[in-house]
Amino acid sequence: MRFSAETTSDGVTERMFAVGDVPGAVWAPAGAAGPRPLVLLGHGGGGHKTAPAITARARRYVTANGFAVAAIDAPGWGGRPVPAEYEPFNAEIEELTAAGKPLGEVFARRGVVAAALAIPEWQAAIDALTGLDWIGAGAPVGYWGVSLGSAIGVPLVAAEPRIRAAVLGLMGLETLAEPAARITVPVEFVLQWDDEIVPRDSGLALFDAIGSAEKTLHANPGGHMDVPVFEVESSQRFFTRHLAP
Repeated sequence: MRFSAETTSDGVTERMFAVGDVPGAVWAPAGAAGPRPLVLLGHGGGGHKTAPAITARARRYVTANGFAVAAIDAPGWGGRPVPAEYEPFNAEIEELTAAGKPLGEVFARRGVVAAALAIPEWQAAIDALTGLDWIGAGAPVGYWGVSLGSAIGVPLVAAEPRIRAAVLGLMGLETLAEPAARITVPVEFVLQWDDEIVPRDSGLALFDAIGSAEKTLHANPGGHMDVPVFEVESSQRFFTRHLAP
């Protein structure tokens, strides 16, 4: 892990880092010492590790809970080059957009490729972050990510035993049934009732497929981008309950 920049404001220190060629950011209380829970944030499509919504959520978890919070750029987003594996999907997206047709199905298929690339990167980031003395090797880890963050997050949570709780959603079943069934940790699932990208039935089916004994569905009216602000508070309570009881 290589750190490249550090700034502190309002009691929160933000550090930019890279693990290999994957750029990331980690936030923690200023002067943090000793172990603490770590929450991973998976950004959505078109976002990046320090997008305003990601940074605001990270700072809230730090100031309210004392957590460490980290995000990395998914392959092809932020400052990272577009993988060659995305090219057929991106061409299809352009055609569908020009024809005014739905994009959800191709987003889901591209998400499978994104997850295959991103999961080893997230695992390397967890290795590096939990090696820091102000997080610690035994730190409980949570994951938050919706839309693209769930296309990557569902198989990541299924594969990574260090993740103890997850907030997921805004994705459908079609490409995620198998990893969803392998998830056993507590899950809070966000669904938008009028989602124009993910059909309601597909989102409900994904929630149903998650294998966790403890899972909660948070369904709200509105489109894909209309998740209510109060869901941030709900996720904060969720992580407090499961990572820092």
